[in-house]
Amino acid sequence: MTPEACNAFCAALPVATHVVQWGGADVWKVGGKVFAIIGWGDNNHLSVSFKVTSLVFEIYQDHSDCRPAPYLASRGMSWIQYYQGETLSDDDLKGLITDSHKLVAAGLPKKTQKELGLI
Repeated sequence: MTPEACNAFCAALPVATHVVQWGGADVWKVGGKVFAIIGWGDNNHLSVSFKVTSLVFEIYQDHSDCRPAPYLASRGMSWIQYYQGETLSDDDLKGLITDSHKLVAAGLPKKTQKELGLI
């Protein structure tokens, strides 16, 4: 997946907003909370960090294309970073980003969720 395709995918998620921050990374938010960070990883490869459940974190922290997200996971947060494309399919990556969006949206106050039309 290209960064452009990944950004287009994130843009299509419900009430997703985009900012560029942290050294030029594309940061995607829902209700003001980050659900995906898109940038460049090793060897100019697409890098995407996203929130996961603790179970998914346990599974993907040892995946050959993923690692605990730098800075975020080291602070005790369940975030994974996709940083190389050997075995993880684009569909799997899209599913993980979608799940991250849902996790972050579900963590918003109910009032905010209603205001955004998420519930």
